[in-house]
Amino acid sequence: MASSPTATSCVASWNGADDRRKEEKKQSKCELIRYEELPDWLKDNEFIHGYYRCEWPMKETILSIFSIHNETLNVWSHLIGFLLFLFLTVFTAMVIPRDGSSSSSWSSRSSTAYWGDLVEMANMTVALRHDALAACFLLPPSAAEPGLSEDGQKIPTSCPPNTSSSQSNRHHGIQIQDNTSTPGPSMDDDADTLAAATAVPDPVTRWPVFAYLAGAMVCLLTSSACHLILCHSERTAYVTLRLDYAGIASLIVTSFYPLAYYSFLCHPSLQRLYMGSITALGAAAATVSLVPAFQAPELRPLRAALFTCMGASGVVPVAHKLVIYGGTSPGAVASAWYEALMGVSYGVGVVVYAARVPERWAPGRFDLVGHSHQLFHLFVVAGAYAHYLAGVEYLKWRDVDKC
Repeated sequence: MASSPTATSCVASWNGADDRRKEEKKQSKCELIRYEELPDWLKDNEFIHGYYRCEWPMKETILSIFSIHNETLNVWSHLIGFLLFLFLTVFTAMVIPRDGSSSSSWSSRSSTAYWGDLVEMANMTVALRHDALAACFLLPPSAAEPGLSEDGQKIPTSCPPNTSSSQSNRHHGIQIQDNTSTPGPSMDDDADTLAAATAVPDPVTRWPVFAYLAGAMVCLLTSSACHLILCHSERTAYVTLRLDYAGIASLIVTSFYPLAYYSFLCHPSLQRLYMGSITALGAAAATVSLVPAFQAPELRPLRAALFTCMGASGVVPVAHKLVIYGGTSPGAVASAWYEALMGVSYGVGVVVYAARVPERWAPGRFDLVGHSHQLFHLFVVAGAYAHYLAGVEYLKWRDVDKC
């Protein structure tokens, strides 16, 4: 039985109205709202009044990375920081050698920067020795062999003074002796001595630096993802916030690894003590972060204090390092300066985060740009980069000065 045209048009009209309602509902879900309209689980900073996303569909939530809202700069500040540390990881793996193999050695300029003129001097020594040998090889065979000349005079066994190469060699104080005519060290001994003089120490292990870089990237990436998709649902907020706190703990813990490993390379018991202590403290902080009540807005000072205490505990190994090496090792002092810069950056960032300034002074004026969490992110990236520079100082120090 065929349906009437009227019935067909009514069904089409109904379906069209239903689609319009769905579209309107979808559009209403993707609108930016004010703080007063947020559910309790999404309320965090009452001094930021507008431009909130709330319960957007996941696709629109992810695509909002390219739109303007009060989390845009929070997302991009740490996403760009993640890309920076990814570049530093690749750069470190390609430029800084991880073992003694030639495939991962420094370029001559990098070697000079990190080990002074040691490699340059070694290369010069080898070049001068080759120059001296070449001068001897250019002599006639009769002159190169010990014996008498046509006039009965003994031919000197060293390179003759009338060759340009020998003149250059004598200018540098280099003379090739014939072991058959004069006693002295053998050629094998000379080779061993030259090898010992030109050898560059094998670099120490690099894993603490790469562990730190990995911890920094985990922290920055989880933070960026959290700020991007937290608004999707209450469940998403719970999971991403836990990951965010775990990322912060990983950054703090791995920051200690270069400090403890390289500072106490010659004191294994102290090395294990400091590395084990910070690892245990970080695991405890991550466990506490899993408690739902830990996310309550009124516990903001407690959250800041917990992670601040973790970071501040680094003062102990830094001070201990300076007591042991402060007067004897420039590398220990240089790394301590970068660590102090890192501590200042993190400390200022935490104070700004906990005090919620400057938005506290002008509520609603810093909703999009300049509020405390954005400033906190910038201080975190700056402090993390300062600690990377401290790690480079450790490598310079320990590549030359080993136990």
